[in-house]
Amino acid sequence: MIIAIIVIVVILLLVAYLYNSLIRLKVRTDEAWSDITVQLKRRYDLIPNLVSTVQGYAKHEKTVFEDVTAARANALSAQTVGDAAKADNQFQSALKSLFAVAEAYPQLRASENFQQLSNEITDTEDKIQAARRFYNGAARDLNTKEQVFPTNIFASIMGMKPREFFDVDANEQQAIQDPVKVDFSGDDSSPSAPTAPTAKKS
Repeated sequence: MIIAIIVIVVILLLVAYLYNSLIRLKVRTDEAWSDITVQLKRRYDLIPNLVSTVQGYAKHEKTVFEDVTAARANALSAQTVGDAAKADNQFQSALKSLFAVAEAYPQLRASENFQQLSNEITDTEDKIQAARRFYNGAARDLNTKEQVFPTNIFASIMGMKPREFFDVDANEQQAIQDPVKVDFSGDDSSPSAPTAPTAKKS
């Protein structure tokens, strides 16, 4: 009788351990994704001010501004991890084009407002990449746990599905790794423009 009780207790403890380990990974993955969304929102909140600042010097670059604005709107409307990753790839390309325009205007590059925005965006990009790596690692661990026995039983009962990775398109990999170049200390022989009005902080 005592042996049977001990066996039952051991089984219950094992079940509790396996269940809790699965829940811990789920919570960690959810928190990791939350960190990414926070940093993405912070980045996208900076873009209107950046566009406004560059427009003060390069109003004729209408297509670039429209592309950045459209890419931002598309990214903000993404509902799934896969959609967010795809939108982020498109946004990175648009953002690089905007900074390429900025390189042609020494006065813009030297302005305090532009430098501050550039630094904030660069800092945010670093945080996004760190958060992306952490999320993908957590998602990988959770997906593995959901597929191996016996935790796959709990995952099935709970209706848990594999998590999407926040992947980067191969063609955009370099853009993600080095998304924004803000060191504009090079040649200043490019066209200059009137001083742009300071963009208000949103």
